[in-house]
Amino acid sequence: MTQTTTRVLEPSDLGAALAVLESEPVANAFVTSRVQIAGLDPWRLGGEMWGWYADGHLRSLCYSGANLVPICATPEAVRAFADRARRAGRRCSSIVGPSEPTALLWRLLEPGWGPAREVRANQPLMVTESPSADVAPDPLVRRVRKDEMDVLMPACVAMFTEEVGISPLAGDGGLLYQARVAELIGAGRSFARIDDGKVVFKAEIGATTAQACQIQGVWVAPEYRGLGHSESGMAAVLRYALADVAPIVSLYVNDYNTPARKAYRRIGFRETGAFMSVLF
Repeated sequence: MTQTTTRVLEPSDLGAALAVLESEPVANAFVTSRVQIAGLDPWRLGGEMWGWYADGHLRSLCYSGANLVPICATPEAVRAFADRARRAGRRCSSIVGPSEPTALLWRLLEPGWGPAREVRANQPLMVTESPSADVAPDPLVRRVRKDEMDVLMPACVAMFTEEVGISPLAGDGGLLYQARVAELIGAGRSFARIDDGKVVFKAEIGATTAQACQIQGVWVAPEYRGLGHSESGMAAVLRYALADVAPIVSLYVNDYNTPARKAYRRIGFRETGAFMSVLF
């Protein structure tokens, strides 16, 4: 019989954990980028990394922090992670990951953790390895400067509130969110078109590894929607990402957001899988 076990990983497990993460570089980019920076120490990582072993070999992971994220998780591993999560109690604000393991994880946790505020069962994962051949990049989209934090922040808050359904300023007054926005600006991974002191379009390159990166936070000011800014703006960010960050660029989008999916396909993204998000 196969012998299995689940435990919290330690810093000495870093090599084995990275081997699992890097086996699916696009789907795992968010967690991989954090582990490459912070290692597996829970304080630096912002949560625990759980490992599921079969016959002494690390096969699956689950990040347990602000998000609960199953990684390369088999059904048996998902059941083990659900048992551990039930015992610990809900501490996360969302469950997010590839759709199949995330759906199973939620089915197992829902009786004790539900109801969720919202379940987004199908969020297509889209990728590309080349710049757009059909849409010209907006030449006015550029990296946001550090002294433009106050200009960008209202757009970031508006995007987050529209996407998640709650304001990022709730709770701690937005200190953690402002710190993350400032971090992305400082790293040169925040992009915008700013006309006369107003953000027209914005997006960030969030997770980054040597293999892949992920675009997030795409937003167009309401009065500029329908004018093509999302396509030309994304084409510009894609150009920066491929040139400066990684050879594969990804994002995931809600399945009901038909205009966004159409725009992303126009600039060369293709759907390769699906994520799922459970929001509390």
